[in-house]
Amino acid sequence: MINKKQSLTLVSAVALSLSLSGCSVFDWLIYKPDVPQGNYMETQQVEKLRVDMTKAQAEYILGRPVLRDSFSDDTWYYVYHFKSGRDASITHKELIIHFNGDTISSVSGDYDLSKEFNTPLEQSSLPSVNDPDMKPLLPEIRPDAKPLVEEQRPALKNQAENDNTPT
Repeated sequence: MINKKQSLTLVSAVALSLSLSGCSVFDWLIYKPDVPQGNYMETQQVEKLRVDMTKAQAEYILGRPVLRDSFSDDTWYYVYHFKSGRDASITHKELIIHFNGDTISSVSGDYDLSKEFNTPLEQSSLPSVNDPDMKPLLPEIRPDAKPLVEEQRPALKNQAENDNTPT
C-alpha cells in the first residue's frame, strides 16, 4: 500500500524526469524550418559554364558569388549550406571559379562540369528549342480550310415565311 508521501514522491520524480528531458520527448511535435544559406545552383546552371567565359557571363548564369577574393578579383566562391529542420542533416556544396584576367580558366568544387567545359564558347553550341525551319500553320493556309466545328443555327421565323412565299 502506497501512502500519500510515497505517491507524491513518485509523481514529483516523474514530473522532474519529464522536465529534465525538456522537449526532446515531444521533439517530433515541434516545427523546425529548413535553413538554406548561400547560392543555390541547379546542375543545369553549372553545365552552362565554358572556359573563356567572361566574368559578366558567369555572373549572369550563376548570380553573384558569396565571396570574392579581397586581394584579387580572380577567384569567386559560390557556397551553399542547407540544414534540414526535420532531421538536422546538413548539405554543404561549393563551387570555386578561377579567372585569368577577365575569363574563366578553371572551375573546381562539388558540382559536375559539362563535357564541353573545355570547348570555348565560340566553338560550342547550346541546344536550341525552336527549329528555325518550322513555320506555324495559320488558319488561312491550313490544308483543310473547312471549319473544325459545324454550327447549327435555327431558322428565324421571318426567314421561314419569306422562303415559303411564291415570288
